[in-house]
Amino acid sequence: MGHAKTCYVCLPCRASYKQPYDRDRPRRPCPRCAEPLIHVGSAFAPPPRRDIAAWRALSVLLHAGVNFHKSCCGGPGYRPRTLREIRERMTYARRTGEPFARALVRYDVP
Repeated sequence: MGHAKTCYVCLPCRASYKQPYDRDRPRRPCPRCAEPLIHVGSAFAPPPRRDIAAWRALSVLLHAGVNFHKSCCGGPGYRPRTLREIRERMTYARRTGEPFARALVRYDVP
């Protein structure tokens, strides 16, 4: 039986790669641009390469420390897909003082 694979992304190339996870190896480079790939988790579903807005939203999530690892219930939970959803959660975080990463993964914003 082979090792489970997990997702890595290259934000400049807007590309996603499934590769085995090995924490002892250094970060893998992108086959296209040779930049280091970002480990996002095994429950990641990449947006289409031409959907630039979705890749921008993904970039905000990854830079905030939000990842896509499976939880005990199967998936990573809610993740915003549009910049509008991210802006709503940023506004909520500023207004309430909730940490930005926690506000991003809220399903509903009051």
